[in-house]
Amino acid sequence: MRNFITILAVLLLASCNAVRVNYDYDKDTDYSSYTTYNYYPDMKTGLTQLDTRRLLDAIDSIMQVKGMLLAEEPDFLVNITSSSVRGPRNNNVGVGVGGTGRNVGGGISIGLPIGQPDLERVIQFDFVDSQKDELFWQAISESSFKENLSPEAREAKLKQVVDKVFSKYPPGTKN
Repeated sequence: MRNFITILAVLLLASCNAVRVNYDYDKDTDYSSYTTYNYYPDMKTGLTQLDTRRLLDAIDSIMQVKGMLLAEEPDFLVNITSSSVRGPRNNNVGVGVGGTGRNVGGGISIGLPIGQPDLERVIQFDFVDSQKDELFWQAISESSFKENLSPEAREAKLKQVVDKVFSKYPPGTKN
């Protein structure tokens, strides 16, 4: 029983820390033709300067692993925007009725919100063809966010987001 509770607690904590990503892309694009990239010069990430640098460093690392080069005359441009939103409060009401044989029972449960709603960070990544000025790939990530994290924890969280987002680039890859 103790092992079950421990496993349940670990799974609950892991699910709270998960990065969720939605993808959209142009299915007719030849992704192999994109080998160089750069960032929009007037990009407004919505992050602090330090977090922006951490995010760009994580992206540069993963792009290098994928064989792409940062270039002055890139094949595509990356635009990043973000926002922070309060997650929904977890209050709910449940009603249940059950029985066995001649015994019938019922119950009502009410979930009361405790503490503040969670802060969620939404980061959108847009890949735009630099010649055609057309969006060809997009990912929108959502993850929990705590404002008082240490610099090391902030870097680790942003790296986790980038790893998850870029695990499906280019489309059709299985990572």
